[in-house]
Amino acid sequence: MSTAIRFSAVKKRFGDFEALKGIDLEVREGEFFALLGPNGAGKTTLISVLGGLTRPDSGSASVMGCDVQADYRAARRQVGIVPQELTFDPFFTVRETLVFQSGYFGLRRNDAWIDELLENLGLADKANANMRALSGGMKRRVMVAQALVHKPPVIVLDEPTAGVDVALRQTLWAFVQRLNDEGHTIVLTTHYLEEAETLCNRIAMLKQGELVALDDKVALMQSHSTRLLSLRLLPDALPAALQPLLVSERDGAYLLRLDDCKQLEPMLACVREAGVSLRDIEIVQPDLESVFLDVMGRKAG
Repeated sequence: MSTAIRFSAVKKRFGDFEALKGIDLEVREGEFFALLGPNGAGKTTLISVLGGLTRPDSGSASVMGCDVQADYRAARRQVGIVPQELTFDPFFTVRETLVFQSGYFGLRRNDAWIDELLENLGLADKANANMRALSGGMKRRVMVAQALVHKPPVIVLDEPTAGVDVALRQTLWAFVQRLNDEGHTIVLTTHYLEEAETLCNRIAMLKQGELVALDDKVALMQSHSTRLLSLRLLPDALPAALQPLLVSERDGAYLLRLDDCKQLEPMLACVREAGVSLRDIEIVQPDLESVFLDVMGRKAG
């Protein structure tokens, strides 16, 4: 399978802050690829390097074989990037925005494709609405359409569903999944890990500018097979003896690492001895969120 995106030893520093520490990463053509990490991990900086918006201090990046610096124009035609920030011209309608964006790529008379974008992204009835009159979710849809006007083979979505309601999210993912089925390479960054778990085939995780995990989704989750014990307590206070096992708190429950079922009885004994009552108990199989928390919780080594 050919390579759609390649980062080779990419480093970037902003003053004293080292945002990227020599990233080596390849995304294959046709993949639905997740790039995950906490805030400040370097995801957006890496995407900015790919889009030619940030010049790396060293290393290189290419998209569909085009170097993003040496062959910027060709590289830019190969990728459509949907940024986190909502940026738009308040004086244009939705259709005018897409026509104007098409002009950046020398495209004319692509009305049929613009109409298809508007229809598939639920914007057809907003085509002649002014951009400043749209809701935040609708503006984000327009940004997705802008990134797709030149039909790029590679599509990068940087937190595309942030602040978007459920209906808009479902419409967006249905269209993006269709594009992936048609052969487009999709790269997604998101804090909604259930989206990445559902949609993506392969996953990379960044932490403090370093690549700390990269694998097929199924293999990644199997390699972190530790189960979790979910406890809801009354009063809502985790006994001190169990604090070292705490992975996270989610929906009012404490998630504790459970490496072996033999640990279960001693853990429950700690709860009883602390005079705490169990409101609910559940053994949780690992999901992408628990894998992510495990990887991000590791100390550098």
